[in-house]
Amino acid sequence: MLIGEIEARVAEIAEYVITTGATVRAAAKHFGISKSTVHKDLTERLKHSDAELYNKVSEVLAKNRAERHIRGGNATKRKYDFARMQNGKDGDVLDKVRKSK
Repeated sequence: MLIGEIEARVAEIAEYVITTGATVRAAAKHFGISKSTVHKDLTERLKHSDAELYNKVSEVLAKNRAERHIRGGNATKRKYDFARMQNGKDGDVLDKVRKSK
């Protein structure tokens, strides 16, 4: 891959993250590349190629990082709600979930 192609990819990912507020995981899925590559592109490569864009992306990444615990809590809630729904009652959902692992 040529250097110009890498810079173009980095800029494209950065624009996507800024416009959508996407997480690193969502951007990686959208572009079909690894989370490690997206993270390196946005935190290292972009810093050297476009400082203004880097600052905007950094704000989005910081916001996502600050909200990460909320998204995790919501995912856990959905998991237990689903288990409760599968169980058909409010019984001991935790046991049902543990048994399914």
